[in-house]
Amino acid sequence: QVHLVESGGGLVQVGGSLRLSCHASGFTRSDYIIGWFRESPEKGREGLACIRSSDEATDYTDSAKGRFTISRDNALNTVWLQMNNLSPEDTAIYYCAIDLNPRDIATVNDFINGIDWWGQGTQVTVSA
Repeated sequence: QVHLVESGGGLVQVGGSLRLSCHASGFTRSDYIIGWFRESPEKGREGLACIRSSDEATDYTDSAKGRFTISRDNALNTVWLQMNNLSPEDTAIYYCAIDLNPRDIATVNDFINGIDWWGQGTQVTVSA
């Protein structure tokens, strides 16, 4: 069974930074896409960023572009989301997710629509 365990959330002031981590286990596929989305009562589910295991290709939505950076370490089965210049609008529960059957060329929106598993989430709160 696939397990995704997020960590690194917390309370941060406006303009601050956080680095979220996700440890993935329980699968053997060599080509997959892993990434992040968030959920809040105001905006619902928002895709943020994803990265492909086979070629390290990344994609970001406008909500993340320029402020968030996704990276991974295959040996550690870990993916990170570095978040900078945070604002109160970034307050949400952040989830790590995986698509084990990705399309040949996949955007974040494709990734969101193809999610097979996701973690329990980690709360990020940005205070003004």
